[in-house]
Amino acid sequence: MSNQKPSRRDAILQSLVEILETDPGARITTAGLARAVGVTEAALYRHFPSKRKMFEALIEFAEDTVFTRCQRILQEQDDARIRLQQLAQLVLVFAERNPGLCRVLNGEALSGENEALRKRASQFFDRLETQIRQILKEGEIRQGLRPHPSAPRGADWVMTFMEGRIQRFVRSGFSRLPSAEFDDQWQMLTQGLWTSA
Repeated sequence: MSNQKPSRRDAILQSLVEILETDPGARITTAGLARAVGVTEAALYRHFPSKRKMFEALIEFAEDTVFTRCQRILQEQDDARIRLQQLAQLVLVFAERNPGLCRVLNGEALSGENEALRKRASQFFDRLETQIRQILKEGEIRQGLRPHPSAPRGADWVMTFMEGRIQRFVRSGFSRLPSAEFDDQWQMLTQGLWTSA
C-alpha cells in the first residue's frame, strides 16, 4: 500500500465505507459525510454531484477489483474446478476485507435510494453469475465436466452459496467471516456439481 495521502475523492469514499461498516443503521447524509471527511458539503459536491454517484463509485471499485482479479485467474488456471474455487474464494475474501461495501452490494445500504442504484448494485452479482456459468460451460467443453443438472443451475447453486455467506456476514455485524472454513464447505458444495461426461 502506498504511503501517499489518499486523494480527496478517495478519502470521501473511504469515509462512506467506514460509516457503512461502523454504523450500519445510520442514514447516510451528505452533511454527515462531509463532517466525517472534514470538508464542507460544497467541497463534497465538487467531487461527487450526488450521493448516488458516491455509491456508484463504490460499486465500480468492487467491479474493477473483483473482475480484474477474476481475469487473472482465468489466464493462470486451465482447470474449471480450480477456476471456480478461486473465483468463489476471491469474492468471499474481497467481501471480508470490505465489510461496509458488502452493505452496498447486497442492497441494504441502498434502502430508500433510487431504484436504478439498487439495480446497478445487483448487476455485480449478475455479472459474477454469468462468469461462473461460462466457467462451467468451458469445463464441459474442454474437460468433459458436465455440470449437474446444467450450467445455469450450477451457477445458481454457487451464487446462492456466495451471496448467502456475504448476507450472513452483514447480518452478524461482520463477525461471521465469509471465508471461514471455505475449503471444507466448498468441497461439500461441489460434490454434486459435476458429473463425468
